[in-house]
Amino acid sequence: MTNVAILGFGVVGGGVADLLTKNSAEVKKLGGDEINIKYILDLRDFPDSPFADKVVHDYNVIVDDPEVDCIIEVMGGSHPAYEYTMAALKAGKSVITSNKEVVANFGDEFLAAAEASGVSYRFEAAVGGGIPVISPMINCIGQNKITEVRGILNGTTNYILTKMFSFGAGFEESLKDAQERGYAERNPDADILGTDACRKIAILSSLATGRLVPTENIHTEGITGIRKADVKAAEKLGMSIKLLGRSIIADDGTYIMVAPFMIGKDSPLSNVSGVYNAIEVLGEPIGSVMFYGPGAGAGATASAVVGDLMQVMCSGRACAQPTMIKSLDGVCDFAEFESRQYIALSGADQNSITASFGEVQFIPADEEIAFITKKMREGDVEAKLESLGAEIKSRIRLA
Repeated sequence: MTNVAILGFGVVGGGVADLLTKNSAEVKKLGGDEINIKYILDLRDFPDSPFADKVVHDYNVIVDDPEVDCIIEVMGGSHPAYEYTMAALKAGKSVITSNKEVVANFGDEFLAAAEASGVSYRFEAAVGGGIPVISPMINCIGQNKITEVRGILNGTTNYILTKMFSFGAGFEESLKDAQERGYAERNPDADILGTDACRKIAILSSLATGRLVPTENIHTEGITGIRKADVKAAEKLGMSIKLLGRSIIADDGTYIMVAPFMIGKDSPLSNVSGVYNAIEVLGEPIGSVMFYGPGAGAGATASAVVGDLMQVMCSGRACAQPTMIKSLDGVCDFAEFESRQYIALSGADQNSITASFGEVQFIPADEEIAFITKKMREGDVEAKLESLGAEIKSRIRLA
């Protein structure tokens, strides 16, 4: 019998407990052993829950129990998740998590501690909910030369942008709708400011490069500045707007970023709508592969967590794990990143824009002037906009 403990009994923790219980026959068949939920750690009691007798409030009870083989951390946040995870790994217990924040901040330390103890640290559920992408990147396509990882990594922002395109709604109206439907939190900042997607692209980039880039060093923009006028401009161009996390890997270094991008309708990411996520991996010789599915929710995330548990059980605790070192080596200055850009200005005319930017593609717009630049460095665009002295209404890169 394999004994597990679940840290956190919220939506995801409850989903994991339910899946392990309701699908116990399937879990035993795939993992080769019965699973026993020995403990559930939470600050609260759950007297009406069928798992009420499993709840404890002292983590030491769990980490000091030699019968506990694996700890499932679904608490969220960096602390005390960091302290609990390190204590478990040093005690010789494998750890599985859905906590993207703690992986993005400390994944390198956890993998080193797991290797030292001969156990596993698994985090499939930390990126893309139920979408299996971590394991395939390690085990199935890791032998390729990865040139880019990009994706729609946040369902809340994708839902908001989908509503803006499908119904012509504004940002605030679309956000309110997402909150009413339970897709956005009361405080949605982690989603709409790009923080959530930033943590996820940091993790994905580390799998491709071996370097875990601190999130504060990743250029991050959200979607709060996207306007109805921008949606109309994208439609005129036959494009859509998506919040993308991108890690572009070249011989001279890696550009890593989160920002809204205009993408053509021929891109597989263009038609990903609603709360769904999609991750595209480009490499040689494989070409392009895409992973698509629900990016959050109790069922989807629990599925990924239990999938990791099956891997740990079948691999004798120590699974194949990635190399991850926290480093900025090889990370390119975002000011050097080149792209075409959609820019909308007030207080400028076509002659002054052409004089500054050279040949551009002007887009008909009401009460402002909008255009698409040629491919340019970020730093050059910044300098030219500053020299124009016009009010910047919008600025969106083209992927």
